[in-house]
Amino acid sequence: MAAHVLRLRLALLVGTLRGGRAHAARVVFGVLLLVGATAAACWALLTLRDGDADVALAVIVLGGSGVTLGFGLAPLIGAVEDPLDPRRFALLAVHRGRLALVLAAVGLVSVPVLALLAIAICAAIVWIEHGVAWPAAAASVVLGVLTCALLARVCMALAALHLRERRSRELSGLFLLVIVVVVVPVGVFLASLEWRGDVPTQLTEAVHALALTPIGAAWAFPGLVGSGLDGAWLSLLIAAATLAVLGLLWAWVVKRLLTTTERPVTSRERAGLGWFAVAPGTPGGAVAARSLLYWFRDRRYIVNMLVIPVAAAATVVPLVVAGVPLELAILVPVPFAALLLGWLPHNDVAYDSTAVWMHIASGMRGISDRLGRLVPVLLVGIPLLAVAIPVVIAIHDRWALLPAMVGVCAALFFAGLGLSSVSSVVAPYAVSRPGESPFQQPQRTGSSGAVSQSLVMLGAVVASLPALWCGWIALTDDIDAATPALWAGLAAGLGVLIIGVTAGSMVFSRRGGRLMEFAEST
Repeated sequence: MAAHVLRLRLALLVGTLRGGRAHAARVVFGVLLLVGATAAACWALLTLRDGDADVALAVIVLGGSGVTLGFGLAPLIGAVEDPLDPRRFALLAVHRGRLALVLAAVGLVSVPVLALLAIAICAAIVWIEHGVAWPAAAASVVLGVLTCALLARVCMALAALHLRERRSRELSGLFLLVIVVVVVPVGVFLASLEWRGDVPTQLTEAVHALALTPIGAAWAFPGLVGSGLDGAWLSLLIAAATLAVLGLLWAWVVKRLLTTTERPVTSRERAGLGWFAVAPGTPGGAVAARSLLYWFRDRRYIVNMLVIPVAAAATVVPLVVAGVPLELAILVPVPFAALLLGWLPHNDVAYDSTAVWMHIASGMRGISDRLGRLVPVLLVGIPLLAVAIPVVIAIHDRWALLPAMVGVCAALFFAGLGLSSVSSVVAPYAVSRPGESPFQQPQRTGSSGAVSQSLVMLGAVVASLPALWCGWIALTDDIDAATPALWAGLAAGLGVLIIGVTAGSMVFSRRGGRLMEFAEST
């Protein structure tokens, strides 16, 4: 027995050492990566000393705003436990205000903040080289670094209060998805601008707007002072007010943490409720969570999603062969993909097999079923279109068409979802059962499946005709028609979506028995 216990302890010790080595290796790699990125950023900033002041202002304000936003989002996305959580010091006889001040000061001594400090000092050197007084440059460093550090502390405390119990890979994935949807289009747009030594007009307007926001005011202040532009002192006031508000919010959060019970620590292992822990605790949320599990695990859904980008990209080949210029043919795949994405759930009830009985037997309202089933398509379709549309417009090299493309895609996508919400309960048709090959289709005695598929696609195109017409005019004749195409597409798409979901929910409530018969017979 003693030998068995000894062997067990040795095995645990070896496992701990191996795990500790792996963790240490990851930490060292992360630190080296951060040091390399910081050195590269400092070198890039110092090269702006010989450049134009407007270019330096644009780069520093955009970069500083992005970094500040990152300090706020990182605690929400990641699940790193805060070593300076105020609740760790609850047993010490320290006044809350003093504890908040001490923790805020100690929070400045961290690797990310030190890296930011080095970058901010390089930015200050750039401004001094451009003739800005050193007190203004130093004020920017202090305000920018303190704002980022306090923002991180506040967001980490809020995450500990409200997100720890519901933190999961699915929730972190949603945060990352939102960042991708925002960052990729912005990056594509910035990459498409022609600088030629000067700052593009669109970027100048964005910089001036960020200079009056809490995330960009501190970084813009010295540049505005050096350029003699209006709004420099307003930026300083906004930056100081932001720091004061964050300080008050941090003091309130510390008080809240010290007077509330700590939530139970949850594990980030694979076992758990998954999407059910992320979705709201409502009937519609339950349907959405179950649908998300099906869409991301059932190979029948996965094959359908993988076919869409391939089919959309394949539309370019015959157009180019037929002699259509590439810059025009490249505009076709994205609207076609939007049409297919809206068409995807047109037979969603059939893929449930006998699982639909849970909705009907529980007396679930039709609106909960219809909305819940659309969540996976929206979660896939909106990010995909948000990334694809700017890329295609950048290849086309005419950004004035962006509103028209957004309107056309929105009309096709949302109108397809609205019509699919009706089709899936009015005319479902048999599909392969769970576990079977996605390419194996059962025999059908009628033509209802082909009719419903055709009607959904044709109806989405008909509803999108105003947006398509305005978009064609913007492409071939008058670019001013791009804005009407945007609003026409949004109005038509959202209108059909609302009507379709409402009608589909009513039909679902009335045809529950027939849907059960269909599920049992197929």
